[in-house]
Amino acid sequence: MSFRYGGVLVSVRTQGRIAGLVYLGVVVTGIFSLAFAPGQLIARDDPATTLANMQEQFFLFQAMIAGGVIMAAFFLVLPFTLARFLSVYGKNAARLMILLVVASIPFTLLALLQWGELSLAIANNAAQVEDVETARAGYRRWITVSTFFWGAWLAPYGWLVLKSGSIPRWLGAMLLIGSVGYLIELFGPMLMPNFHDIPFADYVSSPASIGEIGSCLWLVVFGARASNSGT
Repeated sequence: MSFRYGGVLVSVRTQGRIAGLVYLGVVVTGIFSLAFAPGQLIARDDPATTLANMQEQFFLFQAMIAGGVIMAAFFLVLPFTLARFLSVYGKNAARLMILLVVASIPFTLLALLQWGELSLAIANNAAQVEDVETARAGYRRWITVSTFFWGAWLAPYGWLVLKSGSIPRWLGAMLLIGSVGYLIELFGPMLMPNFHDIPFADYVSSPASIGEIGSCLWLVVFGARASNSGT
């Protein structure tokens, strides 16, 4: 089986590798902008230290913002590349996958805008501790909305993987479980104030990580399978 891609006939395997490389871009920039850089810059419940860190490591702060924008760009492209070979197994599911990802992008950019405004204040030597608190509150508000979509899109994606076998089906199961885990991690603290004291709370997002990184690496290395006979 093959598809036309930019006017060129491309095999399913190759299309899978294209999607995998785009996914790898999401993973790498996401780890940097959502985990590594914030871990170096943001001191929990200590805006004064956070501001000092951002001033001292201003290049890293700017790179974090840029990385987030690049992540959003890769993420916007991703569902379209996946739909190239998955939509034949469920057009409505593929459309939903695309819709949920596209819906997340404005909220992600609004979250990054909060850091961008703080970056300008730091560059002009005008940033105050209060600005850090405001920026972080705004960032968390908008990134929380994005997180809903980051979890929700895994449901149609996982379902398409399960149905197609284009990627090993156990990864599809991880994606579906991970979608639920994302939403539990998002809404759990809202519904249960002591949510993070529950033993499994720190692991509810693990299936999503396994499913996303696993499917990404599978596609990069092996591409997509051309039939639905995979296990």
